[in-house]
Amino acid sequence: MSPTDLDQVLAWRNSPRIRAAMFSDHIITIEEHRAWFQKVQNSEGSKLLIFLLEDIAVGVVNITDIDFRHNHCFWGFYIGIEPAPSGTGLAMGYFALNYAFGELGIRKLCSEVIVSNTTSLRYHHRLGFYEEGQFREHVKKDGIYADVIRLACFRSDWEKVKRDIAQRCFGGE
Repeated sequence: MSPTDLDQVLAWRNSPRIRAAMFSDHIITIEEHRAWFQKVQNSEGSKLLIFLLEDIAVGVVNITDIDFRHNHCFWGFYIGIEPAPSGTGLAMGYFALNYAFGELGIRKLCSEVIVSNTTSLRYHHRLGFYEEGQFREHVKKDGIYADVIRLACFRSDWEKVKRDIAQRCFGGE
């Protein structure tokens, strides 16, 4: 992600569809957005990625809390464009997990999903993630505390499903 992506990413992030799935669901100001970007853009512990489909920005992958000592990190993501072509999310996941496990050399990729976000939970399972636990009443959404599911995918889990995901997305690996 570069400074030229900031306006587009902010528009996506502030859309009702994206905010509904996020822990922090308030409208983000341009000042907040720029401050966030300044903080993480040069951090060793974060990687901000724009997912391109035929040279058009369609989504965001945010890899955070990268811990090279324990060799794990977290990820977050969203498809910003609407409607997205069928298979866009799966392709984005394919490239993101290859990046995390390949280029970054991560051993374990973690995620946290609000329990009501069944679409994201199914998506994670399809990519090889397993549920590791549940944080009860962990985030406040619309004035009500919601549970959060903790998921993880090890490099070995990804290797088991990677070929099938590639076949579904691209007709091969």
